[in-house]
Amino acid sequence: MQAFFKPDSAAHVEVEGRRLINFCGNDYLGLARDPRLAVAFAAASAELGVGAGASHLISGHGREHERLEAALAAFTGCEQALLFSTGYMANLAVVTALAGRGALLLLDRLSHASLIDAALLSRARLCRYPHGDAAGLKRLLERRAAPARPVSIATDGVFSMDGDLAPLPQLVALAQARGASLIVDDAHGLGVVGPGGHGTLAHFGLGGDAVTALVGTFGKAFGTFGAFVAGSAALIEHLIQSARTYIYTTALPQPLAAATRAALEIAQRESWRRERVLALTARFRAAAGAAGIALTASPTPIQPILLGSSEAALAASRALEAAGLWVAAIRPPTVPAHAARLRVTLSAAHTEAEVDRLVATLARILPVPP
Repeated sequence: MQAFFKPDSAAHVEVEGRRLINFCGNDYLGLARDPRLAVAFAAASAELGVGAGASHLISGHGREHERLEAALAAFTGCEQALLFSTGYMANLAVVTALAGRGALLLLDRLSHASLIDAALLSRARLCRYPHGDAAGLKRLLERRAAPARPVSIATDGVFSMDGDLAPLPQLVALAQARGASLIVDDAHGLGVVGPGGHGTLAHFGLGGDAVTALVGTFGKAFGTFGAFVAGSAALIEHLIQSARTYIYTTALPQPLAAATRAALEIAQRESWRRERVLALTARFRAAAGAAGIALTASPTPIQPILLGSSEAALAASRALEAAGLWVAAIRPPTVPAHAARLRVTLSAAHTEAEVDRLVATLARILPVPP
């Protein structure tokens, strides 16, 4: 049965009448309920209406779209950016545009489902390399990449279920050596990772021009809804002319674009939000380690606790709910077989006491490791 969720505050959720501390959302900077975003949305709605009324290429593209695209290009260090209604649609657009029939597409084995579906729809020859394994990718390139065949590489920047980072410097070097296009979905990195929250590329000291296409979303750190692709002017023009998920859908509402631009400005101006969520992440990891709770090597606010079986993950999730903490169990096929887990996520909206309470409860309910 699907639970009914009612956001109660930036860090709490009401689930079927019970107020719980939410430790499984993606509102990393605590912006989803920031009243300044609501003010920006309301002001744009009063002037421009709520709905776009048409696709971008008919009559749905407006001033707020232009302003947000310009702000995103500046934020990512890319020439241009193009808005999409969802990250799923953005990945479908960019993968099918760059890796068509006859091309070779190399995809990290733990990439997001939208990248996998985009790869299948592209009709390219799909090969999946071992997770985060640049050496494995190099071997595949040497074995499968014929001289005349176009090659594309696609990966998450921060992996949504594991919280680890792709080895982007090595991937960039491999792509450049082979003349391959490189697509990075940094939905969970932008706003949080790297200097100023500029994402996984910035974390590694890379500029926006290091990759062919950068995909980002607004429903995580920026607290709104929608997505974008950033890259060269030539890439963006190619997407405008060929991306079916851009051409044949109603444009993102302009009030959402206005609210997202406000969120982007707040995220850059209020650096304490990023500093706080990373500090809470460090606090959680230190306390969990002291309590003997096994964690992966994730440096991000995504902190998975691997429990193996779906039954163990569900039991732990239910025990946390009974204690007033909302942490969903993540099970196959979202994660590989025998890798069911609790996916704990931290937000700048959490308090130190809430993080400590989570660790204490986990220490009480989780099975003692052998």
